[in-house]
Amino acid sequence: MIMGAAMKYEIILFDVDDTLLDFGISEKKALHEAFLEFGLPTGAEDYAGCYQEISKVLWRDLERGHIDLTILGVERFKRLFLKHGLDMDADAFSRAYLGHLGKEIHLLPGAIEVCEKLGGCRLAIITNGFTAVQTARIGGSALCNTFETLIVSQEAGFQKPDRGIFDYAFSKLNITDKSKALIVGDSLTSDIQGGLNYGMDTCWYNPHQKDNDLGIKPTYEIRTLTDLLEIVGSKQV
Repeated sequence: MIMGAAMKYEIILFDVDDTLLDFGISEKKALHEAFLEFGLPTGAEDYAGCYQEISKVLWRDLERGHIDLTILGVERFKRLFLKHGLDMDADAFSRAYLGHLGKEIHLLPGAIEVCEKLGGCRLAIITNGFTAVQTARIGGSALCNTFETLIVSQEAGFQKPDRGIFDYAFSKLNITDKSKALIVGDSLTSDIQGGLNYGMDTCWYNPHQKDNDLGIKPTYEIRTLTDLLEIVGSKQV
């Protein structure tokens, strides 16, 4: 446990996908199950690459406020099916996919350890995505009793990096001092930019050592989740 007297931060806001949970595995398995349900057992293998390209564009549009989350959920499959001439109901497929995604729980290395050792801090989730999916995945994981609250963009009405989701989170957590809070996430454009826009410290989780050529400068950068312990437990880094 991090001792309170030494803590630089008292409140840690964690992203979910590719920060605590492995989204790549979850997505792959959920797509497979959805395609299987719709009679295409090789659908995930055949179309995953194209789907990911389409989805990536739409999620960036979401971050920029150009598209609604509910529309995104269906639109990605509409575009995929149109591109490949698949006569399938995108709305029904989206519901099936999200249902399967909510059951896919794959914790990243260090997730349990770091949350246990941060027991002296207030921990919360701040994530973009569908409320039912994200709450099911966290709720079904070994971290189910770890977080004070789960802030999900669909419920908040704003998505990272919009200031609105941070206003919502800080209000719900009754946080008044931004200097005591730290956001931890893998996305420069969502987690880090959002934190910077809000005037709080940020920690970029970058296990694959991706290049940062976006001009977005996190307060900290870590390779493993457990590296966070040194940051939180220190007065000055």
